[in-house]
Amino acid sequence: MSTLDPGSPPTDELPFFVYGTLLPGEPNHDLFLRGRTSGERAAVLPRALLYDGPGYPYAIDGHGRVHGTLLTAAPGVYGELLGLLDHLEEYLGPGHPRNLYERVVREVELPGEGAPGTRAGQGHPGTRAWVYLAAAAVTRSLRTSGSVIAEGRWVTGRPPGGPRTP
Repeated sequence: MSTLDPGSPPTDELPFFVYGTLLPGEPNHDLFLRGRTSGERAAVLPRALLYDGPGYPYAIDGHGRVHGTLLTAAPGVYGELLGLLDHLEEYLGPGHPRNLYERVVREVELPGEGAPGTRAGQGHPGTRAWVYLAAAAVTRSLRTSGSVIAEGRWVTGRPPGGPRTP
């Protein structure tokens, strides 16, 4: 797992991996992403767990897989999009005590891609992306009393801990 200093300006414009209310069809997708992306594709965050939250999910490092979407910012709006997402995710800076999420760089898998870039034993090529993971205090709480979404796929309209709705 690679991480960059999320408080410094990125050296390249990494895509964003989203897994909750920013997914296509979810409420924040149109509010924050409409007109600001040039590409959206299915992706998987390996070595992570997904937890139910109060109307939105949290991902943390773990032994599962989280399904989501890899977003590429449209030309000329990267800085704007980064700022909007940091604000939405209540990310104030690396390790800030009031962070709800931490913005970190992780490698995500792109199912259905060909062999170039495939990591040994993985079967899918990977790409680096910004991911918002639950901040440390939130992660501690989730590990002790949270409800894991076993399949690693956020679905709205599903009560916490309940079965998925079609």
